[in-house]
Amino acid sequence: MPINLELTAEEKSTLRQKGVTIKSLPDYAIDEIIALLNPAQQRAGTLQALYEFQQIPSVGVRFAHDLMFMGYYHLEELKHQNGAELLDAYERKSHFRVDPCVEDQFRLVVHHANNPGSKKQWWDFTGERKAYRSKYGYPMYRS
Repeated sequence: MPINLELTAEEKSTLRQKGVTIKSLPDYAIDEIIALLNPAQQRAGTLQALYEFQQIPSVGVRFAHDLMFMGYYHLEELKHQNGAELLDAYERKSHFRVDPCVEDQFRLVVHHANNPGSKKQWWDFTGERKAYRSKYGYPMYRS
């Protein structure tokens, strides 16, 4: 899955002016892209997070935004988290229930934070989630 940095028209123009095509972006490290764009600090953090989270197999731009919505901008911050608790917190913060497989994605990012280079994908955590929820269930607010 290609990395989607959601570049603005202005950012794309800046890259073109510097001789960098969108097609060639995968050849650049994120710190090089940030240096080329010279964005504001907050935008640089967003670009870094979009890049870092989408390096995980089966994580796309939408879930990268979900992680940022939760306040996470670096994989390292997820190292000691719990996928089930992240899902519960996400639902409380967003005020809506999500598909149970979103928990599998939370479990995936926690796994990758603790096991860099792993090739596991979100569906590798479905059995783990089902076993956990069978034993512990969901929070009462979710009923």
